[in-house]
Amino acid sequence: MRHFLTLADFTKEELLEMVALAQKIKTQTKQKKYVPYLQHQTLGMIFEKSSTRTRVSFETGIYQLGGVGLFLSANDIQLGRGEPMKDTARVISRMVDMVMIRTFEQSKLEEFAQFSNVPVINGLTDSYHPVQLMTDYLTMIEFNKDKSPIVAYVGDGNNMAHSWLMLASIMGFELRIATPKGYECHNKIIEQAYQFAQQSKATITITNNPQEAVIGADVVTTDTWISMGQEDKKEEKIKAFTNFIVDDKMMKLAKNDAIFLHCLPAYRGYEVSDEIFENHSEVIFTEAENRLHMQKGIMVWLDMHR
Repeated sequence: MRHFLTLADFTKEELLEMVALAQKIKTQTKQKKYVPYLQHQTLGMIFEKSSTRTRVSFETGIYQLGGVGLFLSANDIQLGRGEPMKDTARVISRMVDMVMIRTFEQSKLEEFAQFSNVPVINGLTDSYHPVQLMTDYLTMIEFNKDKSPIVAYVGDGNNMAHSWLMLASIMGFELRIATPKGYECHNKIIEQAYQFAQQSKATITITNNPQEAVIGADVVTTDTWISMGQEDKKEEKIKAFTNFIVDDKMMKLAKNDAIFLHCLPAYRGYEVSDEIFENHSEVIFTEAENRLHMQKGIMVWLDMHR
């Protein structure tokens, strides 16, 4: 049995298998062919962090695969009243076929997976957002940006940046991450990415200069500066990230046909200008839709590898 906790748990070939499944299922969905790959299966969806895209995409996805999704907020289950994570895992995993968790600490997710009898999917933690990165890669393929791309990530050294490090270092493409001083990625994750890069021949650059990162890029991406639970740091972060907005001036440093990705929600005027967001809206909202299809591919792959 396999869990989907971080991209580091998979080989390049395995990740590409998931992408291929997602492409196949997306094509079928567009043709209104809903193949019941997970017929009568139940997906437990535990949300300690609220979400729009994660809930809608997983709940719709399991339904389209022939199963049913159970939305479980921390307020709805005993986890919110202090039940140990391992006990919650041992109870829920005896009643459902798969579990998705969106929570704060990666350690909570890993503890649940350790005691679970069924596959567990990381819907987001403070350390990683692997379903989003698989979605972004699927989107890059659809817009012909997957062949030896140069990807520039501009912004906070957060779960998205960490996941980009994992994806690039496994897939073997060039990634440049630009963060303000004091907001860099975790050293342990950077070191792991460098280790993977030795095998895949990926090029990883870490800088505090966003312009340097974006020059000649095929893909430019960012994330909100104020992640959920960090609202008290808003003013401090806005000041630190002043020169990190992806605007027209910055995008002009990338290749003429470069695409812009954003996992949403986007705060125009902060991490991205309204102009750039709207100019790349077709890509961004294709990316948003692809969460649905990519996660279906992941769920079907995990079911195939029980």
